[in-house]
Amino acid sequence: MDAPETHENAMVRFVQDVVVKVTRDGVGPIIGSVPYAEARLSKGATEEQAIDRLITESVMASSTNGFVTGLGGLVTMPITLTANVAGALVINARLVGAIAHIRGYDIADPHVQSIITLTTAGGTLMSSLHGAGVQVGSKLTAQVIKAIPATAIRHINKRVGFTLLAKYGTQRSVITLAKAVPIAGGLVGAGVDAAFTTVIGRTAKANFPAHVG
Repeated sequence: MDAPETHENAMVRFVQDVVVKVTRDGVGPIIGSVPYAEARLSKGATEEQAIDRLITESVMASSTNGFVTGLGGLVTMPITLTANVAGALVINARLVGAIAHIRGYDIADPHVQSIITLTTAGGTLMSSLHGAGVQVGSKLTAQVIKAIPATAIRHINKRVGFTLLAKYGTQRSVITLAKAVPIAGGLVGAGVDAAFTTVIGRTAKANFPAHVG
C-alpha cells in the first residue's frame, strides 16, 4: 500500500499543476501564454523585441501586484500574502510560457512543461542538468534540450516542485515581516516581486535558446 501523501507534497503538486494550467489556459482574466505571446508578435515586433516587451510588462504587473497586495498591513496580511503569492506565480508562469512559445517550443509538451516549471521557480536548466548527471557543453541549445533524457527530467521534477513552493510560499519570511508595516510593506513587495520577475525573464531567455537552422 502506498504511503499517504503529505500536505507538503500535495501543495507541491498543486503549485506545479497551476503552472501548467496558467501557461496552457490562463486563469480568470489572465490569458494563457500562447495568445499572450502572439498578441505581442502581431504588433510587428521581432521575436526578441516581443520577448523584451513581455518581460517589461510582466515586471510592471509584478510591481503592481506586490504593491497592491502589500498595502493592508498586519490586519489583512493573511489574505493579501496569499493573493500576492498567487499573483506572482501566475504572472511569472505566463511569462515563461510565452517566451518558450516565441522561441519555438511546444508548451503542451510535458518535457517543455517541466522546464517551464523549473524556470518559474528561478532555476537554471544548465545547472539542473549538471545536478542530474547530464554532461552539457558550454552552451545550451535547442538541440540539447530536445535530447534531455527522461531520467534527467524526472530528477529535475522531483527537486523543482519544492523549490517552486519555497519561492512562492514558505520562504517569503522577509516579505511577510515587512508587510506587517502598512505602505512600507507594499513598497517592499513591489520591489521584491519586480526584481524576481526580472530574473525569471532573463532565466527564461537562457533556458529556452532560440532554434538555429
